[in-house]
Amino acid sequence: MAPIEEVVNLSRLQFAATAMYHFLFVPLTLGLAWILVIMESVYVATGNEMYRDMTKFWGKLFGINFAMGVTTGITLEFQFGTNWSYYSHYVGDIFGTPLAIEGMMAFFLESTFIGLFFFGWDRLSKKQHLMVTFLLAIGSSMSALWILIANGWMTYPVGAEFNFETMRMELVSLWDVFLNPVGQVKFVHTVAAGYVTGSMFVLGISSFYLLKGRDTEFALRSFAIAAAFGLAATIGVIVMGDESGVVTTKVNKVKLAVIESEWETEPAPTGLAIFGWPDNEAEKTHFEVKIPYVLGLISTRSTDQKITGIKDLKKEAEVRIKNGMIAYAALTRLKSGDKSPEARAAFDKVKDDLGHGLLLKKYTPNVIDATPAQIKLAVNDTIPKVWPLFWSFRIMVGLGFMFLFTFSLALYFLYRKQLMRHRWFLYVALWSIPLPWIAAELGWFVAEYGRQPWTIVGILPTYLSASTLQPSSLYFSLAGFLGFYTLLLVVEMFLMIKYTKLGPSSLHTGKYHWETVAEQPETK
Repeated sequence: MAPIEEVVNLSRLQFAATAMYHFLFVPLTLGLAWILVIMESVYVATGNEMYRDMTKFWGKLFGINFAMGVTTGITLEFQFGTNWSYYSHYVGDIFGTPLAIEGMMAFFLESTFIGLFFFGWDRLSKKQHLMVTFLLAIGSSMSALWILIANGWMTYPVGAEFNFETMRMELVSLWDVFLNPVGQVKFVHTVAAGYVTGSMFVLGISSFYLLKGRDTEFALRSFAIAAAFGLAATIGVIVMGDESGVVTTKVNKVKLAVIESEWETEPAPTGLAIFGWPDNEAEKTHFEVKIPYVLGLISTRSTDQKITGIKDLKKEAEVRIKNGMIAYAALTRLKSGDKSPEARAAFDKVKDDLGHGLLLKKYTPNVIDATPAQIKLAVNDTIPKVWPLFWSFRIMVGLGFMFLFTFSLALYFLYRKQLMRHRWFLYVALWSIPLPWIAAELGWFVAEYGRQPWTIVGILPTYLSASTLQPSSLYFSLAGFLGFYTLLLVVEMFLMIKYTKLGPSSLHTGKYHWETVAEQPETK
């Protein structure tokens, strides 16, 4: 492996590892924040002290998770400067703007109100403290909004222009960046997934108390809020996931084709593959099982629009790479001092394909004279490996429908007052706690791996984005991050288990004794 390729791969691995660790804490923060708002709102409206204790107990677990999320998240932004310096130079004007807004607007907001949430119970009125909790939840969601706007721009880079004199992308419309459809859909889909995570967390731990026969009234009310909020959130995840597919069809045809293992451009509407084993080398899917028409209907909302297959997308990429070679030659002419109208016009004609020409940098320093073999290698790079995306997406979707079933059944048993009869379901809810995290991590894998070989789709290849570093330093920092983050995860798990075992009774000297709901006659 060439040293530069090793550096790129190690930098990708390090960023992936730290991002995946960080995202273990983010969904629970997003979900629990709004569950706390619901619980405290009921307390303020009814004056029932149990809902105050519910807010304080679940808020304690929220605080542990929030602290770990902040600790693991700070290093991510620094890596843009340490590991991805050319990326930061090339697109820092655009990518850095939403991140800066996130820091000034959202992170300071949630960091301020997290303190007021914990230390303001006896210093603020009921309504004032509820407003604190609400602003804390808003701050968490605003952080996600700006980060996902930045991430969405990497897939659909609008509102920016390439300046050949500075050799950088420059921001021309913050409004276009903010309203980027990819970023907006990502935001709603991601925060809804966080709500599902928080709901399953509360549902599972409440089931644990019910199975143990302790703090039953507290657990039942927490269970009911989690089930209702979780069902609404799961429906939101499914709806926005569907909308994400429509947006992807419009702005990133390669990603859609790879996720669905569409090798050929089929007559519309295209069928949906529900099973198979994609083979990149043979460019086919073995043992494929398809449902006719479904993919076309879902992705295009029509019966007559085709979904372009991978083979045809590779042909389109070859044309763009060859145009990119012309663009690179025109750019070289401009940089050499020829800024005549003819030279500018020649570059403007093909500048949108410059990024595809840069894919050849992996194989030759002389882009203009790339050989057919090198062009073919660059064309193949435009298609990520299919099977990881194919199966990651299907497992994620399968889990989403499982959550829909779980929350629906939870509400049904509550409505029929039969929950305590179905202990098997309480065990299902308890052991389902990790599943939303698995779905969320798979979702991020699909989003980020599905963008390869680009850091900025169509503009900047990942191969050119990394800093000039020594592999030895990357191995050292990667080992350090993995060790430290694993320690933080162990600390989080220890504290979560400790305070879960102590339970809501730890807020008082004795246990709750309101068992009336659990002992109501069950409907036959």
